[in-house]
Amino acid sequence: MIIRKLFKFEGAHIVRDCSSDRCKKSLHGHSYVVEIFFTSNQLDNGQMIVDFGLLKGTIKDFIDSFDHCYSAWKKESEEFLTFITDQSERYVIMPVSPSAEMYSLMFFYVVDQIVQNTIFNNGEGDVQLHSVRVHETDTGYAESFREDLKWWKWDLEDILISQAIKNEWKDSNMWERLIDGEKFVNPKVELKYNK
Repeated sequence: MIIRKLFKFEGAHIVRDCSSDRCKKSLHGHSYVVEIFFTSNQLDNGQMIVDFGLLKGTIKDFIDSFDHCYSAWKKESEEFLTFITDQSERYVIMPVSPSAEMYSLMFFYVVDQIVQNTIFNNGEGDVQLHSVRVHETDTGYAESFREDLKWWKWDLEDILISQAIKNEWKDSNMWERLIDGEKFVNPKVELKYNK
């Protein structure tokens, strides 16, 4: 069984070295739709793979980081990166080009790290991230799977998220906690019907 949670954000980027002149030469934005798919080997006490409400915390905060944000490839010129970081409070500097494909792969990597560092407390099974699909337009999307992680090597430290974004998270230290491998603990559920 697979479940899906959908997120949305409005973001801007430049995709350098692509074929389209408009994309590689001009700052532009998209209305992104991000679909995250999960599987498990069993259902929890509420007969769910994972409660959708649990996905409204750390995972939602991370995806929402890209809303009204400029995503820059760290290979941009120092002059351009300085301009972006001086003129915008909301930015993410990525170790990869901010294409739909690399958004999908990066989101897969980060969400997978979050899931692996979460202690589930309601009888969930082996909850696994199945895939991440990023729609850049109404007519196109990129979808990544676990085996695609081999295409790029990075660490969480390679993704720079502005402090203004972190200040809006429920836990402003979430990124540092994730980098340090701290566990995110879901609330315990008092069972009423599954005793």
